[in-house]
Amino acid sequence: MNRIDRRALFTSGAAAALLAATGVSLDAAPKQGGTLRIAVPRDDSLETLVSGAVYDTLTEIGPDGALRGELLRDWQSDAEARNWRLSLRDDVSFHDGHPLSANDVTATLERLGRINLVDTYTVTLTLDDPDPGLPLRLAGRQFAVARAGEATRPLGLANGTGCYRVERAEDGRHFRGTRVADHYKQGKAGWVDVVEIIVIPDAAIRAEALRDGYVDLAALPDRVGLRDRARFRFHPSENDMALAANERVGLPNRIAHAPLDDGRLIERWWMI
Repeated sequence: MNRIDRRALFTSGAAAALLAATGVSLDAAPKQGGTLRIAVPRDDSLETLVSGAVYDTLTEIGPDGALRGELLRDWQSDAEARNWRLSLRDDVSFHDGHPLSANDVTATLERLGRINLVDTYTVTLTLDDPDPGLPLRLAGRQFAVARAGEATRPLGLANGTGCYRVERAEDGRHFRGTRVADHYKQGKAGWVDVVEIIVIPDAAIRAEALRDGYVDLAALPDRVGLRDRARFRFHPSENDMALAANERVGLPNRIAHAPLDDGRLIERWWMI
């Protein structure tokens, strides 16, 4: 993609919403509203971010660094950590309105061991080998939960329980998601109303898009092209960059030291 391509890219229908921008101090607390616009390279970044926005996992590492339940309400194991009882939340629905049930998590868990459905919201899992770290493993994005029978849906038809539902998507190019009203995480995550992700293969053009205000956040290997460093925040750091954000983006006090904030970026970052 050359520099001339930028005009066509940012005036296309798919990227029209990338032109709005507002904001004040980065020190503000999280607040609801706005559109977060993200530029990523042509790798697995689009899929990673969409998965984190559209799907939930059974557990999660919270913004405070603590392990906690996401779709799981609680879990127990025997002393050997081989037999587990997993209890789901009973207030979660997929984006199509289907309520989450134990049947929906079997595809996620069956790769780990033998599963038994106890009731609508409870399963038992018997592992071949003891694993006291199972709850931590279940926070991994490879354990994202899709509705039973829908794990292989294309991006544009993704149907999860996450904070954002698919409004428009094109594999390998673009995603637009809108916040789910009355989500079970309301007031705790899912701050922006709309998220736009657009794939821009060239890092120099991603930097240009960020610098000129076409996007709010860009995956970048360094700050070349972002000469006015006071206008931007760098994650994890200026000398070890994965992401650069403009002054309109609010960042959590604690961020996973991983590219794209372990895919949780969309539900945890906000516009100010």
